[in-house]
Amino acid sequence: METFVGFSKIPRLFRDIVITEKIDGTNGQVYVATMPTDSDIPWVWTGNGLAVAAGSKSRYITPAADNYSFAKWVQENAPELATKLGPGRHFGEWWGQGIQRNYGLKEKRFSLFNVTKWGDPAVRPECCHVVPVLWEGNFDTWDIRSTILTLRTHGSKAVPGYMNPEGVVVFHKAGNLLFKVMLENDNEYKGERT
Repeated sequence: METFVGFSKIPRLFRDIVITEKIDGTNGQVYVATMPTDSDIPWVWTGNGLAVAAGSKSRYITPAADNYSFAKWVQENAPELATKLGPGRHFGEWWGQGIQRNYGLKEKRFSLFNVTKWGDPAVRPECCHVVPVLWEGNFDTWDIRSTILTLRTHGSKAVPGYMNPEGVVVFHKAGNLLFKVMLENDNEYKGERT
């Protein structure tokens, strides 16, 4: 007998959103686990009962098969990442020197996406940043367009003075959905069509 699948609730549109700067780098994932059993994942043991693995947007990576040295950075910072982030998957952007726009940086940075959880520097690892929050409030397309105009006019908040930011990410809290708006070529399609 087939299991019944119901229709999920539809979230209300006019609820809280958070607009953050979309940083042009490469997606990174820090996966922290206690006593992992999956031997297919390239774990780094931290000595504190936790293991850490690095991932890109679509695969696990290692220093030998890396993505802009992100796995190497995760391995070097594994004890702090494991202790401060705790068990779970922690997504962010690996960006800076030698990656996409570079932003005029002489180093690479990892900026976590979950601004609610990691916005306070006292709770996140010192080796991590967080994507900048540009605006928070009730959903309104005027506020989204205004935030985009401010970013276009004043430049990046992640790197003040950098005048070619990529765009914004709008997180709709009630829908638990992300949307992006690019400052250039937003109407162009990128990726596979389904």
